[in-house]
Amino acid sequence: MSYRVAVRALCEFTAKVGDLDLRFTPSPTAQQGIAGHRTVASRRSALYQPELSLEGQYGALTVRGRADGYDPVANVLEEVKTYRGDFAAMAANHRQLHWAQARVYGWLLCQSLQLPQVNLALVYFDIVSEKETRLQETWSAADLQQFFEQQCGLFLAWAEQEMSHRQARDEAARRLAFPHEQFRTGQRALAEAVYKTASTGRCLMAQAPTGIGKTIGTLFPLLKAMPARQLDKVVFLTAKTPGRKLALDAAQVLYPKGQNVPLRVLELVARDKACEYPENACNGDSCPLARGFYDRLPDARLAAVAQAPLDQQTLRSVALAHGICPYYLSQEMARWADVVVADYNYYFDFSALLYGLAQANQWRVATLVDEAHNLVERARQMYSASLDQQAFNSVRHTAPAALDKPFKRLNREWNALHKEQAGAYQVYPTLPEKWLTALSACITAIGDYLNDHPQGLTGNLQSFYFETLQFNRVAELFDPHFLFDVSLREDGKRRLSQLNLRNIVPAGFIGPRLGSAQSNVLFSATLSPQTYYANLLGLPADTVWMDVESPFKAEQLTVNVVSRISTRFAHRQASLEPIVELIARQFEQRPGNYLAFFSSFDYLQQVAQLLAERYPHVSQWSQARRMDEAARQGFLDQFTLSSQGVGFAVLGGAFGEGIDLPGARLIGAFVATLGLAQFNPVNEQIKQRMAALFGAGYDYTYLYPGVQKVVQAAGRVIRTQSDQGTLYLIDDRFAEPKVQQLLPRWWQLG
Repeated sequence: MSYRVAVRALCEFTAKVGDLDLRFTPSPTAQQGIAGHRTVASRRSALYQPELSLEGQYGALTVRGRADGYDPVANVLEEVKTYRGDFAAMAANHRQLHWAQARVYGWLLCQSLQLPQVNLALVYFDIVSEKETRLQETWSAADLQQFFEQQCGLFLAWAEQEMSHRQARDEAARRLAFPHEQFRTGQRALAEAVYKTASTGRCLMAQAPTGIGKTIGTLFPLLKAMPARQLDKVVFLTAKTPGRKLALDAAQVLYPKGQNVPLRVLELVARDKACEYPENACNGDSCPLARGFYDRLPDARLAAVAQAPLDQQTLRSVALAHGICPYYLSQEMARWADVVVADYNYYFDFSALLYGLAQANQWRVATLVDEAHNLVERARQMYSASLDQQAFNSVRHTAPAALDKPFKRLNREWNALHKEQAGAYQVYPTLPEKWLTALSACITAIGDYLNDHPQGLTGNLQSFYFETLQFNRVAELFDPHFLFDVSLREDGKRRLSQLNLRNIVPAGFIGPRLGSAQSNVLFSATLSPQTYYANLLGLPADTVWMDVESPFKAEQLTVNVVSRISTRFAHRQASLEPIVELIARQFEQRPGNYLAFFSSFDYLQQVAQLLAERYPHVSQWSQARRMDEAARQGFLDQFTLSSQGVGFAVLGGAFGEGIDLPGARLIGAFVATLGLAQFNPVNEQIKQRMAALFGAGYDYTYLYPGVQKVVQAAGRVIRTQSDQGTLYLIDDRFAEPKVQQLLPRWWQLG
């Protein structure tokens, strides 16, 4: 059995030493890096060989990678690194890593071409000045072979352990049995479809009712498929924290916690949730957990692979026991885990860790995308950007003198940009070139300043800098799948504006990410209609669609369409009394716990207040704006097996999906809204663009996302095959055939 390792991964394992140091060293974007490498290659002779694929063996190790370039005339192998800022400020341990990579490539080249020696060059290319700084050494093939074998020797014990683990993992997967006595209705069909999808390397969109056990019904067959498909990793992606917990729980049901668990499961969390010293900068001078990080990492890594699962708390315990940062230990362990449970952004974002590692290491990855109906909106946010002039002004007025000139120029261009705008909101067909040029100059100036003054990495200047980088990156990608709009407001005598680059069709970004995986399974209770998701997510043409049979019977859920009430904004006041009477009557007929969903906090509060006045004996509790996790848990804790009352919530909010209140904890729901997005200039522009692109402006912008929220909220009521509940759909539009076609097939509308 051979173990494949990329040159970069090998050197990062063996040659990284010293502190974790994230002091401001402005790194180029991926596009700038690629452009920099091309520029360097274009300056070389016609015989220069860029992107040279090399491979070599050491025992059971296969080491491979692409050297940046080789000049056969001068016998020089180049390792090109793009950077910006002060070359002298680059940390010594970074340089040491770069030399290690060059030397490994050097031996692979000498071996391939039977060279007695080779010149190795580190070429540092400044993307701003386009100047090259060159460091060169001459090495004999014998010395390079010795260095190569030394690095491989350091890695080999780990590689042998990894091969042994992989063998045990695959054997366990082949023997893995479904953990319950029988599948639920629909669950077996889902599991079979997932296995077939993995086996054929395709994409599956599975619409499966809430409560059938989608998490274990998708994870189990994909783990079974790992050996035959030679998968390196399963990436389980979730929209929210509860989804991560469900995935971790499912993995533990399949592989109970204990000694020598043959499956490594890792939970990745956001940096702000994992950081032990949020006030400290990430370097050895500031943070004790960054000091000597790479020196202590090998022991911590060895301890971490013995733990299963590596959830947030377990990983934190391992990290602190070895005196290193939990967040960056989790990033390291992403390389060695079999199943990684993480938020969508770890795979789909511009700078997604898991996607980047998968590409760099050529991993064979399969993805499971939980609650996939959320991916459209989340992806739109990932690929959008905005800049506010008021925030810019507050940074400008406190900025160091070195930034005065570029900030003044950007301010002039900003004021000129909206000078002729008549209304408060306007969409522009093209981007403002002069303003973007000024913004680019600002980014360069801030980058240079922060490079010279690392302590400047805190506060508003840092926040503004990262916002400008995102805006600039999105601006480079601007096409008809984006809207560029400017919103104006008056601030005293001044006009201030907010500039927005809104991605409204993320297909161009999501599609390639899905395409790079061996197989993808996207699942949710609401994935209708197919064309909506296919168009907005860029799904492959051969995507398999399935609508999983529901385990629930129509008689379990009494669905009442209340078409005599309109919940439109104009009719809201008139709707309050009939809605209150409806809730009170149902509560008297069948006392218990109910959820009542509304389109806004204002609407919710008006109904709750009237119910309290007229029926004070009916207990109630309400969702509040900006509830933290403790407050949200407090809301859910009101729903006990013995309590009776009404919980008021906003549709599409924290309690509209992803919560589990089985049995008597919840016996009914009132949905007093169609869930349509707010009618405003932005949504109207999106509607126009959707109509132009797909011929269905209203449906794509308002109807489909709205009904999706309704079905998700209603799905809180029936969670098991023994549950009985009542659902009221309150609005005359629920009687329309077009709306009813989007509701679950097993519902019987009354």
